[in-house]
Amino acid sequence: MLDTKARRHLQPLFEQLAATLTKLGLGAIGATLVALGLGIAAALAVWGGFYLGGVALLWFSGLFDVLDGTIARLTKSSSAIGTVMDIVFDRLVEILVLLALTIAYPSLGVGTALVFASIILSMTVFLTVGAVAEKTGNKSFYYQPGLVERTEGFIMISLAVLLAEWRALVLVVFAALIFFTALQRFAEAVRLLRTKN
Repeated sequence: MLDTKARRHLQPLFEQLAATLTKLGLGAIGATLVALGLGIAAALAVWGGFYLGGVALLWFSGLFDVLDGTIARLTKSSSAIGTVMDIVFDRLVEILVLLALTIAYPSLGVGTALVFASIILSMTVFLTVGAVAEKTGNKSFYYQPGLVERTEGFIMISLAVLLAEWRALVLVVFAALIFFTALQRFAEAVRLLRTKN
């Protein structure tokens, strides 16, 4: 939701950053790899108990994840492999940070399993609809907005990392929000695909 609502206000800043990085020689796939590297570093920091550092690295990873698409559009270098890497690496970063937290605190296993199950369901709907719907907008695949998008995911993961006494509850709430998003996207997909028949 925040990604969809706030993106148009922040896009000029992202375009300036992307232009600067492009001048420094960073391409779209390079930015995707930087995002992945920062995400891996975030997971290692969380696993090591450096929670504030881990959260900071996670958000820097998210910034480069935004910039890779902006760089691709700016340099007209969008590609199918870039789209695949972007989606896969996004989920990989989230999985690694949550796994790092759960390895450090095994009692969070049920909450983490619920989050992973809801992510699987939501991404199944998201990617299935993307495969059958016409491409729209600036992205190289059909983008279905929902209650929980990447920014909300980062907020919930950050809360799970930082709020030690509330971690289990945060994970359960996070799973419920993702599950609601999956239902929201499924209902929207049914409406969209019915109108196309």
